[in-house]
Parts: sequence; C-alpha cells; structure tokens
Amino acid sequence: MNPEDLLKLVTTEMPFGKHQGTQIADLPANYLHWFAREGFPKGEIGRLLALMQEIDHNGLGELLKPLRGRRC
Repeated sequence: MNPEDLLKLVTTEMPFGKHQGTQIADLPANYLHWFAREGFPKGEIGRLLALMQEIDHNGLGELLKPLRGRRC
C-alpha cells in the first residue's frame, strides 16, 4: 500500500455496479464483504476495494476522516 492509496479511497468513485458513483470510502460494508467472498476485480479498483474492505473490517474508517475534501 502507498500512502496515496488512502487519499484515493476518498476521491475515487465506484465505476460500475449497484453503487456506481459512490466514493470507495463510502461503500457499504456488506458490499465490500461481498467482494471479499466472491473476489475483487482486477486492477487498481480491485486493489482499492480490498484495501477499503480491510480498513472497514478492522474498524479503522476514522483514519480517512482527515483526508475527506482533499484532492489527488
């Protein structure tokens, strides 16, 4: 993980699916856990979803609060 990945979680929108347009950091936990069970997509979006799922699973969502509103 790169430190920039945390900023990407609050600035990157989900590009497809039920939650298209929602920032990765704002995706519901059950959606992230579904990906963890079924498999994350390939590429950067999958890597970011896996990171967000790990953050959510470990109760570390507060780490992202200072980054909200910042841009890459």
